[in-house]
Amino acid sequence: MRIVVALGGNALLRRGEPMTAENQRANIRVATEQIAKIHAGNELVIAHGNGPQVGLLSLQAAAYTSVSPYPLDVLGAETEGMIGYIIEQELGNLLDFEVPFATLLTQVEVDGNDPAFQKPSKPIGPVYSKSEAEKLAAQKGWSIAPDGDKFRRVVASPRPKRIFEIRPIKWLLEK
Repeated sequence: MRIVVALGGNALLRRGEPMTAENQRANIRVATEQIAKIHAGNELVIAHGNGPQVGLLSLQAAAYTSVSPYPLDVLGAETEGMIGYIIEQELGNLLDFEVPFATLLTQVEVDGNDPAFQKPSKPIGPVYSKSEAEKLAAQKGWSIAPDGDKFRRVVASPRPKRIFEIRPIKWLLEK
């Protein structure tokens, strides 16, 4: 049976938890321990979010004030690679060496006129108090939105029109 497992970015780095590599690895380890239990006799496809992680990279990139900030799509690709790498390591520690893994970065095409660009809604990065969030929004031109009793930066999340890597995804699933 083919099973698709979707791990949200907040499952990989829990709300309010310090955004450290150690915490992400520990959370991924918990997830992969459960995934390993359903592996036998099944094909697994693992997808994951990256909101907290891409927000963290965005903050780190902003520390280099002498250069322009990296665009979010590039930061997203960096997080896809990092998260995929850790998932592979943790599953590799639990499953036989012969079990193949592949991490695939994805690019999507969106409509430049998608209304999502006018109303950012995708939370990224850490949570802030209202005053911290308002200060950062004013300083950096960010859009912010409530997230529970805290606030987070929000960015546009337009609907994908096309996934460029669909052919390699299909090829991997057919093997």
